[in-house]
Amino acid sequence: MGRYGRGLYPARMPDALTYKIADSAAEEQGIHRLNHRTFAGEIPQHAANADGLLVDRFHAENTYAVCLDGDEVVGMVCGRTARPFSLDGKLAGLDGHLPAGRRPVEVRLLAVDPRYRRGTILPRLLAMIAEHFTGLGCDLALLSGTTRALEMYRRMGCVPFGPLTGEPGAQFQPMYLTLEDGRRQAWSGLSAGGGQPENLLPGPVSVAPEVAAAFGRPPAYHRSPEHQAVVDDLHRRLASFVHAAHAQLLLGSGTVANDAVAAQLRLLDRPGVVLAYGEFGERLADHAARTGLDHRVLTGPWGAPLPWPAVEQAVTALPEGGWLWTVHCETSTGQLFDLPRLTRLCADAGVRLCVDAISSIGTVPVDLSGAYLATGTSGKALGGYPGLSMVFLRELPRSSPGLIPRYLDLGCYAEAGGIAYTQSSNLVAALDTALAVTDWPDRHARLARAAAWLDARLRRLGLDVVAEPAEAAPGIVTIALPAALPAADVGASLERAGYLLAYQSGYLRDRNWLQISLMGRWTWPTLRGLVTSLAAATGHTA
Repeated sequence: MGRYGRGLYPARMPDALTYKIADSAAEEQGIHRLNHRTFAGEIPQHAANADGLLVDRFHAENTYAVCLDGDEVVGMVCGRTARPFSLDGKLAGLDGHLPAGRRPVEVRLLAVDPRYRRGTILPRLLAMIAEHFTGLGCDLALLSGTTRALEMYRRMGCVPFGPLTGEPGAQFQPMYLTLEDGRRQAWSGLSAGGGQPENLLPGPVSVAPEVAAAFGRPPAYHRSPEHQAVVDDLHRRLASFVHAAHAQLLLGSGTVANDAVAAQLRLLDRPGVVLAYGEFGERLADHAARTGLDHRVLTGPWGAPLPWPAVEQAVTALPEGGWLWTVHCETSTGQLFDLPRLTRLCADAGVRLCVDAISSIGTVPVDLSGAYLATGTSGKALGGYPGLSMVFLRELPRSSPGLIPRYLDLGCYAEAGGIAYTQSSNLVAALDTALAVTDWPDRHARLARAAAWLDARLRRLGLDVVAEPAEAAPGIVTIALPAALPAADVGASLERAGYLLAYQSGYLRDRNWLQISLMGRWTWPTLRGLVTSLAAATGHTA
């Protein structure tokens, strides 16, 4: 497979291009020329030659989908069903890596001329070759993707398997793509152009193909020893991920987890303080009020820096054994509060710290070793599907019959080995896989760079970013638009341009705010294109 990155606009508009299955000698010559430019020039997989032609060793068996600008081949991809595949010679036991009962086609030689790489050539070529081989009964595509474009292939729905092939400087990752995943993603059904919008929502986020594959496995009995072992290991890994003593999975959203925290706080019979400087801090205050907790709420302007003297005064006024409940990342404003400072403050005062870390876990390194209770969820930056939440605990509680609703009683879960009630093995498997396939230090560093770049670009456009740079969270950016630019109109315009942003929630509509989330999977070309489209939609100059 070849490269499909950023380049110059083509000399002619996409509507002037022709897409077809190659069937002439002239098109074959064009295929050989593009093959040479890509795989002997750009990617040094083959030696260059004087005539500028590279004939694939399986050429006689290949079916090519090509894109023509006039008579010039500017894009191509081929498929082949005859065994052995090229991958058979590079990876022993190939079939053992593949889903059983499938009829595969090997898709190769994806190449697009650099001048044409910002159009819709790639999805159209893939749609054409997919349609051709689906008609022949194939339902599984095998690919070898250059390591320079792995994120692109993941976004297409490809599932990596096995070791890398090739030589340094020209290495490839074996992958497969099922017909079902391809139709859900971007290689099939795109013959009209366009493709799926880029998901830049705070949830649900786009998931990796490995996560989708894990979720799609048949459900397991939640009382089986095998499922219990998976849950036990996942609990340990989640706790270790945030430096907590214990983790407990719950079936439900983060709201369920926060209700469970409120129920535990009621058992303490101690007063507390809730920090509410945005929508989700106010929701914590609502949890506390509905549970009948003895508490005080500290409020202030949304987006303003946290008033540390007031916070310190409120905490030191609590009796020993009291509690402070706060969000770490205030999703509504895009602020990231100073968790280490809050942890030290509560420890010095003998106050129990409780943290809603739902929007921070997975976007930054999070240390909950000093927290009494904390919450997270599967469907945001951890990269799983929505439907699981988690509570991190300093100590395992006992059940409290008659005092806490059964489903919210964390003691019931502890006494049942972590699975008190029916649990979805599919959601567990997806979260388990998401945690395993992500290089977390690399993700955190990449997010930090992207967030700083995006914040600077948005401010340079003259847009009003709500969070101050010193408190800005890398996972979410909130933009306050002027009344003359309705966020709903701007958001709809961006969706037509191929970007899904958040603007529909009530608290966003009330304030005419627009949000960009980096909690899911994204690419640098996506961010650069978003800034350009956002500038156009708001009348600014990029």
